Amino acid sequence: MSAEIMMIDNMPVEIEGEKNILAVIRKAGIDLPTFCYYSELSVYGACRMCVVEDKSGEIHASCSTPPKAGMEIRTNTPRLRKYRKMILELLLANHCRDCTTCEKNGKCKLQELAQRFGIKQVRFNNTAGESDLDTSSLAIVRDKSKCILCGDCVRMCEEVQNIGAIDFAHRGSKMCISAAFDEPIADTKCIGCGQCAAVCPTGAIVVKNDTAKLWKDLSDANAKVVVQIAPAVRVGVGNELGLPEGENVMGKIVAALRRIGFDEIFDTTTGADLTVLEEAGEFLSKVQKGEKLPLFTSCCPAWVKYAELNHPELMENISTCRSPMQMFGAVLKEHYSHSHRRVVVVAIMPCTAKKQEAARDEFKEEGVPYVDYVITTQELVQMIKESGIVFSEIEPEAVDMPFGATSGAGVIFGVTGGVTEAVIRRISDDKSVPALRAIPFTGVRGLQGVKETSIDYHGREVKIAIVSGIKNAENLIKKMERGEKTYDFVEVMACPGGCICGAGQPVTNSEGKKRRSAGLYETDRMSTIKRSEENPVIMALYGGLLKGKVHKLLHVHYHGKA
Repeated sequence: MSAEIMMIDNMPVEIEGEKNILAVIRKAGIDLPTFCYYSELSVYGACRMCVVEDKSGEIHASCSTPPKAGMEIRTNTPRLRKYRKMILELLLANHCRDCTTCEKNGKCKLQELAQRFGIKQVRFNNTAGESDLDTSSLAIVRDKSKCILCGDCVRMCEEVQNIGAIDFAHRGSKMCISAAFDEPIADTKCIGCGQCAAVCPTGAIVVKNDTAKLWKDLSDANAKVVVQIAPAVRVGVGNELGLPEGENVMGKIVAALRRIGFDEIFDTTTGADLTVLEEAGEFLSKVQKGEKLPLFTSCCPAWVKYAELNHPELMENISTCRSPMQMFGAVLKEHYSHSHRRVVVVAIMPCTAKKQEAARDEFKEEGVPYVDYVITTQELVQMIKESGIVFSEIEPEAVDMPFGATSGAGVIFGVTGGVTEAVIRRISDDKSVPALRAIPFTGVRGLQGVKETSIDYHGREVKIAIVSGIKNAENLIKKMERGEKTYDFVEVMACPGGCICGAGQPVTNSEGKKRRSAGLYETDRMSTIKRSEENPVIMALYGGLLKGKVHKLLHVHYHGKA
């Protein structure tokens, strides 16, 4: 059977199941510009930057046009260049020009394409209104004056996350992206996942930046500032700081943080190891007592908030375990409780929803939070650059004692399926090396949005589901409600792919996500300690600091909506 061929700029390119001409063009090594196209989202076709010309001179939006054998497509004719420049000028005419102070400066797609197409001046009057900031959320900041109406945020919120907190409002020149009745985003059903910010091509939605306040505490001689670093962060910063995407740069992060001025530096993997033991114990207790299942994981604060807002009936099924960040935050505050200085606990996270989690009343003692600051990976990169540290050249350093030992099981928390795999390692009867090596082949690994597996526990089949992306979680819940599916254990992560794809991470493509995932699994493979219960630090904690305080420091009862 002969291959189906289309011509792209006089070059033959094979059609191999691509859904649109754009995919074929990009496969041919041509970076056709887009604003509103994401392969994970529905086709919108609004920006028209991706238009191409066929042999008859007809114009097509390549993102919404299916490829056909025999097509002859031009991507760079004088007419197309003229159209693209006109589109960019029109967008800039209705866009604020404070590029140098914008959070997206240097990473703004509008800025990038304006430079690429040589836009030196705009022929039209600037009709942009004054900055219209919505700072109500602890996770994100919205600025309507920087919105180009690409609709990426709307589709992400609705199609992937099943939230629908924002949508198009009004018509014509008054059209904008807004919450219902123009409410502050914090007063909507927004769960703080930040995926809208991850896909926004401009500075219309950005991650909230808390570094200014943190710098003040770092320079305060009366403050002891300790920091924990989430597993996903170590594979998320490299590409931004001159190293390969997905490379484990934990040692360099530690070294950079010491130079910045943090007093003690730890790995949130310690908290993940605690979570494995507590969550596995909770699950086995429910199984043995015949209590209501499934048990849903509680590591993801965006998922917990979604359940609170949309499925309060499921709250009794969500694990009482705190997230690794909160477990370790409580342990650190307890460990340093006798310090003569004010203890400030900082968490570097791949997640924007962690900022909301840290502010919850359930995670405060006498009004003082267990975690004082949540800084995203993006904010960490900014702090490193601001400090003038040449990240690629500094020598790696180790985290501090007494929490220096961690397990590979805790590290893989950063990718979808990692929590489940760590729990399976804990509850499995067979602790042999061959059994450990077999677990990855049970269906727990991979970046798919929905995975299923089952294991044998004392002759009982334990059915497990692993989901990432809230819409996938919602679809799974509906199937369970209809009796189509039954599970004993369900892992939920709000961000597609898990924490490696959190909105606090630098934005990457599908290949970058795979490399980040591989980086965590490589770290696990090279870890001396494979199971959380084998970590001597954890065993010492249970025999010391946690004695009589396990429930107080490691568990939580959610008493209201976030």
